[in-house]
Formats: sequence, structure tokens, C-alpha cells
Amino acid sequence: MSIDFLTDIFKENPAADAIIWHDSHFSYSWLLDNVESWNSKLSENNVSPGQVVLLEGDFSPNCAALLLSLIARNAIIIPLSAAAKSDRDKFIGIGQAEFIVNVDDRDSVEVEGINKTATHALYENLRQNNHPGLVLFSSGSTGESKAAVHDFHSLLQKYMTKRHKLRTVAFLLFDHIGGIDTFFYSLSNGSCVITLTERSPDNVCAVIERHKAEVLPVSPTFLNLLILSEAYKRYDLSSLKYITYGTEVMPNATLKKCAEIFPDTIILQKYGTTEVGTLRSKSQNSQSTWVKIGGEGYQTRIVDGILHIKARSAMLGYLNAPSPFTEDGWFNTGDAVEVDGEYIKILGRKSEIINVGGEKVFPTEVENVIQQMDNIAEVVVYGEKNPVVGNIVCAKVTPLRAEDPKALAARLKKFCRERLQSFKVPIKVEIVGHKQYSSRYKKIRATE
Repeated sequence: MSIDFLTDIFKENPAADAIIWHDSHFSYSWLLDNVESWNSKLSENNVSPGQVVLLEGDFSPNCAALLLSLIARNAIIIPLSAAAKSDRDKFIGIGQAEFIVNVDDRDSVEVEGINKTATHALYENLRQNNHPGLVLFSSGSTGESKAAVHDFHSLLQKYMTKRHKLRTVAFLLFDHIGGIDTFFYSLSNGSCVITLTERSPDNVCAVIERHKAEVLPVSPTFLNLLILSEAYKRYDLSSLKYITYGTEVMPNATLKKCAEIFPDTIILQKYGTTEVGTLRSKSQNSQSTWVKIGGEGYQTRIVDGILHIKARSAMLGYLNAPSPFTEDGWFNTGDAVEVDGEYIKILGRKSEIINVGGEKVFPTEVENVIQQMDNIAEVVVYGEKNPVVGNIVCAKVTPLRAEDPKALAARLKKFCRERLQSFKVPIKVEIVGHKQYSSRYKKIRATE
């Protein structure tokens, strides 16, 4: 596929920063030159249109140029970040990778051919249309990771509409639909992608201060860690215009505190899935978890309390699972929601609902209460089978500082009894000393 609409923007902004990496600035002129350079080098390495390329790296300058060059060559790209290294061999097999392009921490590149031919029907579809492809793996949090195949031609269409030029931190990862959205939104508006060497609160805040970042797209888990660390007090974050969050349900307590800390920053909920891409969104306000989602190319509906989406940019299908779409093209997200006019509130995954004697309990509702307690760093609520009531509510808690486990568990149950219906109060409370989130800064559910 031609990426002319992007290269036109690069030519319009030759001296502007496209990427900041390790505090070095790389202009749009540099990016344009290197996209063309990598096109020649890929030819020399016999990477042809329609071939499947596993691209290992992050949003480094060479990795960005390679991604764009591979799209221009109509290759099928499987991005892989360091967070997925443990699944590398499995993803190579499922994705039927024919080449591996590794971009290391120094931005050095190695290209390796694999003696394999990718023959999946979804790949043949892309080749027949002479379109580039994108393969994204789901987190696999509730089972085997699914490999979603996108037509990159369809995925890129929405970026042809110019929007705001905003300096954006590349917090979400290279192999995540949110990270892909951050990257192309920024480049399609001639803005700057500010990369991270690590995603700790202090380092993220230091990068924002140093490079005057205007947008911080993160997860609720990261925002909770930012609040607990108080790193926001040690740096000048006045350049921030937007904090966007997604990937998991936002606790009310975290959102409220974040709005208090950043009163002059718009806090916006984003929504997207690996299967349909990222939708445009509008939060009711910076302290509200009610959000309106959609935008051109997207339709939404609610069926039995579950969000369904139809999208022009929807994936073609999975490499390793049946199609999840209805006959008329709707995707069941599995997200339970409440509705108020044009706005929805995401309650959590249907699969995470705890059934206690016929009563439904959403883990996030209980977590919202527990996180209002003193000395709570993290909490994950989950269900455990019980012969009497079917399931009981359980909680794993990481305290902020040392406290007698029995005393903390008793205090937690009392706190919950005063604020929740009895069937929602955790019966089992486990105090743990380890972190309860993944390398993608998303809660690890105890049921997973």
C-alpha cells in the first residue's frame, strides 16, 4: 500500500521532530530518508511484498522507519515488544513468520530469513488485494493468545483526516493496538513521538518535563502507581494537556485523585480492542467514567448489557481461532456496560463477573471501595468456587507499607461491610508483597 499521505506530511514538516529517542531528536526529513533507505535494504535481503515479517523492537527511529517501509512494500508485519519475548517462538510459529527483523536497544538492525512459507488463507486475502497486513496478538489473559490479522490499508484510513498536533509519550507498547494508534496519530499530524527507555513513574515524569510532552496515554494501573509514588510532585508536568487512559476499567478513586492532581489537564477515556481498533471517544468530564465512543467508520450497540462494535477497520479474522463476528459483521467485545443516553460506563469483562448465589458482583466495584482505604497500594478482586453459593468474593491486596496481615484483612472486611451489600464483601483476603500488574501495566486478574 502507498503511504503517500504520510510521506506528504513528512515533506511538509522536514525540520520538525518526528521521534525523540534516548534524548536524541530525529526529524521528519531523517525519517523520510530512512524509510526509503530501508526499502532498498529490504529488497537486498529478499523481503518481498506479501511476506510475513516479525519486527522486534520498540518505537526507536530505525524500528519506526522499518515499520513504515514494510507497509509501503505491502508486507505483513507482526510487531513484537520486549514484553512478549517469552512468547516469541510461539508467535513465530502461529504467525508463520518468514523473516525476523530485530531492532535492539542500540537501534541496530539484523534481518534473518526463515525457511518457511506462510500459507494462511487470511494472508492470501491480503496478497490478492496487494495490501499490507498487521498481526496483533491478544494478551492471552484468559487462555491462548489469539492472532488478529488486520488489513493495514483499512486500519490507516482514519489517519488521513488531520487532527491535532500534540507531542505524545509512546507509553503503550509497539505490539498493542493503543501503541499503534499513538504512533500513527502522531505521525499523521506531523507531531512528535516521545519514546521511553523505561516506564517507571519517575522516568515518565522526567521525560514529560524534559521534552514538554502534551499527551500521556497510559493505563489506570500506571496512574495508580504514579499517584502512590508522588513522582508528579518532583517534576514540572505543566506541559500536559491530555492524559488518556484505557486497556482496563478505571477505579473511581484513582480517577478522582488524578483529576485533583492535574486540574488543568483533560483526562480522557479511550476505548479500543485488538479486533476492531481504537474508537474516537469523549468523556463526560475529567472525573467521570461515562464515555461516548464511536466516530466515523464505527457503529456500536448494546445487546443484553454487552457492548458490540461494527467497524470498517475490523480485523479480517484470527490465525488460530474461529471468526468472532456475527454474520452481519458485529463484534461482541465481552465488556458489560451501563447506558445513559449517548454515554456508556464500562463495568468490566463479562467473564470476570462473580456469581454469588445468583447475585452478580463486578470485581471493579469492590476494588473501587477497597482502594479508598488507607495503606492500599494494589488490590485485585476475583471469584473462587464455593459449594454453597457457587462462588465467593476474594481479594488479593498489596499494602503500601508493612501492616499485620490479620489486622489489615479484618479492617478491609469491616470497611467493605459498611459500604457494600453483604454478598459483595470479600470472604477471603490474601495479603501479598509482590506487584499485581504485568509488564504492560495492566492488572493481573487472580482468575486468569
